[in-house]
Amino acid sequence: MSLTRCPNGHMFSTRKHGNVCPYCSSSVEFQGAKGGEKRPVQQVEEDEKTMPYMGEVKGIDPVTGWLVCIEGPQLGQDYRIMAEKNFIGRSEEMHIRIIGDNSVSRRNHAVIVYDPKKRNFYLLPGDASGLAYHNNEAVYSPVELTAYDVVQLGRSKFIFIPLCGTHFEWEDSGA
Repeated sequence: MSLTRCPNGHMFSTRKHGNVCPYCSSSVEFQGAKGGEKRPVQQVEEDEKTMPYMGEVKGIDPVTGWLVCIEGPQLGQDYRIMAEKNFIGRSEEMHIRIIGDNSVSRRNHAVIVYDPKKRNFYLLPGDASGLAYHNNEAVYSPVELTAYDVVQLGRSKFIFIPLCGTHFEWEDSGA
């Protein structure tokens, strides 16, 4: 493919568009070369080549806390909790994916929410058939989580470890 740079810096195919830039309609002058080959007057330097666009650069979603498995197939595994809603289940689509425990519902077994304005965490029941337990009590409505609470989903138990809250918030640290 024969790429040419127009005076405004756009790269385009001269085979497809001739000597007129399809982006800004500016004309590129060519000079003759050996063998009837035409070359653009302005040659592209190695460091001026167009680089591929990889999409918007997305920042890191900072962790706000963790669930750590203390009983069940994933004993010792930690799960990151991010700001706002974190859906829990076995499916790859879930924010917190619990694998190996088929008694955990595939989708939306439970939800852990971190509210950055109020700086607190909540455990909400999911819309699946399985129950979530907070300190051995079934969760039927939102329950506030505090450090070292035990959350049970299926046959797995987790300890809740907060990072953000009254003592720390990402906005305060300049992140």
